[in-house]
Amino acid sequence: MAAFAADFRDGVDVNLGVGYVAEETIPHGLIQKALAYVVENPDRFRAPFNYGGPGGAPYLVDSIRRFYGRTRFGGLTDQILGDKKIIVGASGATSLLEAIGAVLPPGIVITSDPNYYIYSNLLDRHGFQVVAVPEDQDGIDIHQLERAINDLGRRRDQISFVYVVTVNNPTCSVLANHRRRQLVEIVSRLSRDLGRKVPLLVDTAYELLTHDPAVSSGRSLLLDDHLGIVYEIGTLSKILAPALRIGFLIGQGSAFTDALVQKICDVGFSAPLANQAIASYLLDHHAETQLACVNRGYRAKSKQMRRAIDEHLGPYLSDCRGGAAGFYYYLTFDQIETGEDTRFFRYLVRTTGDSAIDGPGRAKHGRVIYIPGQYCVHPQGDLVKVAKRQLRLSYGFESPVAIEHALQTMGKAVQWVVGGT
Repeated sequence: MAAFAADFRDGVDVNLGVGYVAEETIPHGLIQKALAYVVENPDRFRAPFNYGGPGGAPYLVDSIRRFYGRTRFGGLTDQILGDKKIIVGASGATSLLEAIGAVLPPGIVITSDPNYYIYSNLLDRHGFQVVAVPEDQDGIDIHQLERAINDLGRRRDQISFVYVVTVNNPTCSVLANHRRRQLVEIVSRLSRDLGRKVPLLVDTAYELLTHDPAVSSGRSLLLDDHLGIVYEIGTLSKILAPALRIGFLIGQGSAFTDALVQKICDVGFSAPLANQAIASYLLDHHAETQLACVNRGYRAKSKQMRRAIDEHLGPYLSDCRGGAAGFYYYLTFDQIETGEDTRFFRYLVRTTGDSAIDGPGRAKHGRVIYIPGQYCVHPQGDLVKVAKRQLRLSYGFESPVAIEHALQTMGKAVQWVVGGT
């Protein structure tokens, strides 16, 4: 991805690999309006360009509570939220994930497979051992999860935490509500067996982007948490703007949350106060309208990409997941391999050595980038073999015209691979 980005050509190359939000969903005018309001109201937003407290600006924490209370997001109520602590990360949800890896003792982390490979890689580098449990269309497989825990035997004592993404990245499989309840039950039982609380970290990054009306709203796992082990991580990046870097954690106040606050202080004191103030204003005045607009846009792009997938790749696929929430599709080919050393990949990045396909010299034909499945599964998991025939496509960033062109090019790549010429 870094090499591709170095010489990316707008209007020529198409990047379906990046998980960037659609530029047209970012409310540029409202952000400008919000900043002006923040500057003009110092009594409401005190010293917005100074340092802030590490737990998050009180006005943003209150705005998050009000937003959840108004929308009943996840089924959460004011009463339930009133008993929970809300922490704002130093730099988005990713900073909270990194902080969790820093404050919890290295051990075993259980997650789903395919998994959020960026975080799994970070955990590996922090000295954790990731145990990846295969998912199906309803999210992490509960029976395989219980089997994985039991197979650890005495090593269950080494479990540090469990991490799930409710709308999974990379597959965008939506964790079914009955699975959410079962997941809390399993980790609660594990906690009682071990005589300590095992944190269940729930990443809801794409939960607000459930844009298919046929898919029911996801139930917050906090509703079934009677031990105080569930911590939900949310973000405003997908509905407002990634550059605001607003991510937050909701859960029971504990030594764990105190350690996270200290970590936030250690790395940067707080998220920028001006950004927190802008986010607070937008949540209070424009959140529902903005969210509806964002989801309309992603719904249209999702349906358009699915039509293009079916038309250009459909006969060669054994599975296609995603498209109901978030902005990814996860494809599995019957036979065609997708890794960086394959004919399919080389066709799309124009490195076949055939000038008719690649283009003359430096003036290469338009290239298409995606995320090969080999990066989306854990290298010690059970899905390594099938991942060789998988890939993730994003309809988040590129335009509908570019998406259609990219899928047409992928169809040509398939024909070239199948033809063997």
